[in-house]
Amino acid sequence: MSSAPVAFSDVADRVRDRLREERIDPAHERDRAQQVARAEIRRHNDRALARGSGVIEDEAQCVVQVLASVAGFGALEPYLADASIEEIWINAPDRIFAARDGLPMRLPLVLTEDEVRSIVERMLNSTGRRVDLSQPFVDASLPDGSRVHVVIPDVVRAHWTVNIRKFLSRFRDLEGLVEAGALPPSLAHNLTQAMTQGASVLVSGATHAGKTTMLSALIAAEPPAHRVITVEETFELAVDAVDVVAMQGRQPSLEGTGEIPLRRLVKEALRMRPDRLVVGEVRDAEALDLVLALNTGVPCAATIHANNAAEALDKLMSLTLLAGRNVDRDFVAPAIARSVDLVVHCERRADGSRRVAEVLAPGIGASGEPETQVLYRAERAA
Repeated sequence: MSSAPVAFSDVADRVRDRLREERIDPAHERDRAQQVARAEIRRHNDRALARGSGVIEDEAQCVVQVLASVAGFGALEPYLADASIEEIWINAPDRIFAARDGLPMRLPLVLTEDEVRSIVERMLNSTGRRVDLSQPFVDASLPDGSRVHVVIPDVVRAHWTVNIRKFLSRFRDLEGLVEAGALPPSLAHNLTQAMTQGASVLVSGATHAGKTTMLSALIAAEPPAHRVITVEETFELAVDAVDVVAMQGRQPSLEGTGEIPLRRLVKEALRMRPDRLVVGEVRDAEALDLVLALNTGVPCAATIHANNAAEALDKLMSLTLLAGRNVDRDFVAPAIARSVDLVVHCERRADGSRRVAEVLAPGIGASGEPETQVLYRAERAA
């Protein structure tokens, strides 16, 4: 491409104007959009040759970059398309990072403040969600299933902060996780059997331990005839099922109305004839609704943040108490022990890889008290 960024900017502006004038949607009419971009690049080169100025030498690469600029996510597009990158985050326009195979790295990329805002606006454009001074945080799902989280000043110090978490298609079933070394084939077989038989499973782990990926893989093991209802604050789960309904919560409007919390979604899901209810993440009083659903005989699956499998059960019990003072621990503890069949705990190791660290089976002991049985525990590195 020409050494002058102005050349690219001018071409991008002309392509943007033509797409608007000719009502071409580059997301659905990519061939026509490419024709427009190619024509404008050649038009620029013809003028540049006549004037003796620099030309755009790599036409094909320029087409890709121009379309990414006017329709995609700009300079981030190549990294979003990179199947080996699982997360991208922007701390400042000149401090942009990514995680590949669990390990962070700084990207050789510098944007402007306006470019960061433009990318965020395009990401949020189709979601119906917003970010502004009255709503300085936003969570939203991109068309490919990735999740974007944005925080703006003055909640953060100076720059818009953006996190984009991708969900890689090669890890969307247990077989893919076995190939990645996340769990042994025998455990994958047992978990498949458990899901087929309607076991209720709690997936636990720290941040970035692979909880959502594991939950998606478990749901993929559901029998095809099962109806799966998923509820999430923001769409993250990549569920590939024949009979599936996915619901997400809604933020309040500018007037403070219209909010749909996760608790409401859990209650609505139970009216939709689920063979399995899936809660993307349990983090608040919706834990009580999940426990009540478990005790109606509906198989459930959910994720929860915890340091180990035993703590996951304790945390689930503690979160139910947030629902109100009339919730009794003496009821909740045995209810969880009887209704949660498995706790699958995930961990991220120092080398960035994820794996299943342990699997527990809760139950009620001979004394009538809740207890757990260790079904699997990964070997610790020497």
